[in-house]
Amino acid sequence: MHQAGYNQNSAPPDMAKLQATMRDIELACSSIQMHANPSAAEATILSLNQSPQPYQACQFILENSQLANARFLAAGAIRDAAIREWAFLEADYKKSLIRFCWLFIMKHAGSPEGYVQSKVASVAAQLLKRGWLDFTVAEKEAIFLEVKQAVTGSHIVDVQLVGINFLESLVSEFSPSTSTAMGLPREFHEQCRTSLEIDYIKEFYCWAQYAALNVSHRVIGSDSAIPEVKVCSAALRLMLQILNWDFRAKKNAVESSKRGLDVYCGDIRQESNFLGRSECILVQPGSSWCDVLISSGHVGWLLNLYGALRQKFSCEGYWIDCPLAVSARKLIVQFCSITGTIFPSDSGYMHGQYLVQLLSGIIQWIEPPDAVLKAIECGRSESELLDGCRALLSMATVSTPLVFDQLLKSLRPYGTLTLLSVLMSEVIKCLMENLSEEETWSWVARDILLDTWTAFLMHLDSSGHNDMLPAEGISAASNLFAIIVQSELKAASTSAFIDENEYDYLHSSIAAMDERLSSYALIARAASGATIPFLTTLFSERVTRLHQGRGTSDPTETLEELYSLLLIAGHVLADEGQGEIPLVPKDIQAQFTDVVDADKHPVVILSGSIIRFAEQSLDPEMRTSFFSPRLMEAVVWFLARWSSTYLMPPEENKGNKSGCVNYSDAQLRSEHSKNALLSFFGEYNQGKLVLDIIIHISLTTLVSYPGEKDLQGLTCYQLLHGLVRRKNVIAHLVSLDSWRDLANVFANERSLFSLNACTPAFTG
Repeated sequence: MHQAGYNQNSAPPDMAKLQATMRDIELACSSIQMHANPSAAEATILSLNQSPQPYQACQFILENSQLANARFLAAGAIRDAAIREWAFLEADYKKSLIRFCWLFIMKHAGSPEGYVQSKVASVAAQLLKRGWLDFTVAEKEAIFLEVKQAVTGSHIVDVQLVGINFLESLVSEFSPSTSTAMGLPREFHEQCRTSLEIDYIKEFYCWAQYAALNVSHRVIGSDSAIPEVKVCSAALRLMLQILNWDFRAKKNAVESSKRGLDVYCGDIRQESNFLGRSECILVQPGSSWCDVLISSGHVGWLLNLYGALRQKFSCEGYWIDCPLAVSARKLIVQFCSITGTIFPSDSGYMHGQYLVQLLSGIIQWIEPPDAVLKAIECGRSESELLDGCRALLSMATVSTPLVFDQLLKSLRPYGTLTLLSVLMSEVIKCLMENLSEEETWSWVARDILLDTWTAFLMHLDSSGHNDMLPAEGISAASNLFAIIVQSELKAASTSAFIDENEYDYLHSSIAAMDERLSSYALIARAASGATIPFLTTLFSERVTRLHQGRGTSDPTETLEELYSLLLIAGHVLADEGQGEIPLVPKDIQAQFTDVVDADKHPVVILSGSIIRFAEQSLDPEMRTSFFSPRLMEAVVWFLARWSSTYLMPPEENKGNKSGCVNYSDAQLRSEHSKNALLSFFGEYNQGKLVLDIIIHISLTTLVSYPGEKDLQGLTCYQLLHGLVRRKNVIAHLVSLDSWRDLANVFANERSLFSLNACTPAFTG
């Protein structure tokens, strides 16, 4: 049965009834605020929301009530009823509801009750979206003409703010991730999103850009707070929101298919956040945006605006965190993430010049690192430094290591990787000087910079780091890794002598440490020619110190440092298998092409040092003196991770059989070095001896550490499990007396069968 559409003139207004409804809603709002009879008050409000066709009453409340909360609720009731009854409303009345909301926020521009204005603007945006597929182009254009005039054509600041805030609400509603539920199919939201992206989103950006540009000279020239500052800040915020849009128009996909891969914007990065610590959203709006974002001088204008204000208020510490400064910096950081077909196919030249221009402005936020951090320690806000770190992360995400390093060389005598190394070193020093239970700004900076290193080290050429990381970058990575390890050792030694509460805090963070150690390992492997011998030296020094002080000094500090070194070395030398047999990292293979004597290979030397130390746990006196359950967990974890890669590796035989006829001299040296490394702990060299040591250590953890289920579970489910799943290892295991002894332990020690059946995670 056809039901007639609701018309606003279908019933004359009953003023007495409207007044009564308004009084009831106002009384309900006051009752809730005063906690007086809240159930009855909530029922009154609910009745308004659920009543059919409450539009006249709600509009009356919005126009006449003196109570802001009542007006807020009335706006929400209009939205709920209109969405619920949309199919039955006449087309003209649908548009009249949107227009009423628009005229309301325009009439009350400058109202101190901003939350009411925001609510009404949000209702207008939601209703416009609800009718988006029904409205004609002309009807949409008529609405947006008024919005454009408010944003760009008005010289009244409050009116401009209304227009900008409405566009913020509209963009939010049309973005699937922030849209309001309407009980409609997903296809509806996707159609609206696509339509807005293709036809209007760029226009909105240009309006905001014009509004900010139009008031910027007054903002810079004023010595006091002026209303135009709010317009500029809001416009920049809207521009940032639009750049966060998930651009997915089909034309971009077509352009991408026609475009060749270059060093900037090929398939280097698809993910926006590869580690989860720091947010980096790629901006890929397509070639149609080049005129607005790249070739228009827009970036230079924004950098100059921020630079001028920064210099003007250099003595005012509060300015760094004011809304205008924050909005400008966040937009600059987002500019660093622009990539894709917006840049022409010119081998990355325009993109490179674009990033250099951005870096020329951002460098002032982070350089010189020691002076910047000292100022923060003396009370300056850290927000500018953190945004500078985020900008570096974005640049590293959209470029290759070589290009990233070259960016700063246009401005300084050194590369970006050197700056990154020095900056992170200073941050780590600051972090270690101010160890705190709370996550401080130095923690955040450290994680962002660590993600920056990871961004390009994870995507280096598969043939190894040296082909793409410049010599200066390798040196920077080596220097940084040395600082990192020293800081970790300091943290470890400090934890040996602190009270129980702080100790619990430090070790509760070890569960999250694996992610950080994996990033440390990437940095170490980029310069493994220096970092692996460095780890060997540090480990040997601690072992020597342990023996020299035996019986005369407390070994706790040294043992904690050894614990930390075992974790670091394990991550550097080998990857986690995740159910597969991990290969020797290619980065390590590529670093030692000139080493053909296996016993002189740095990886062999470091591995041998750790295995000999682990073997000392078989001595009862040494075990009692030094090898606590905690340290043994680190030993077993290292052996499990290391043995999966280096102990009797499957590639050992394959490498010997591979043909090298067409290899160059460099390839031959690399192959010989690789074979030397793989063969040293192989089946026909030291492999069986090391395997026997590992089984003896496993037997010791099961027999000599009763009740230590974490240690014993680690031994069974990681170390032994990793060995017995490889056929070539099993062939040697069954011939070992130590293996038969281990089998007898399992046969006779019933307590071992009570171990948790799930694989324990090593958390220290």
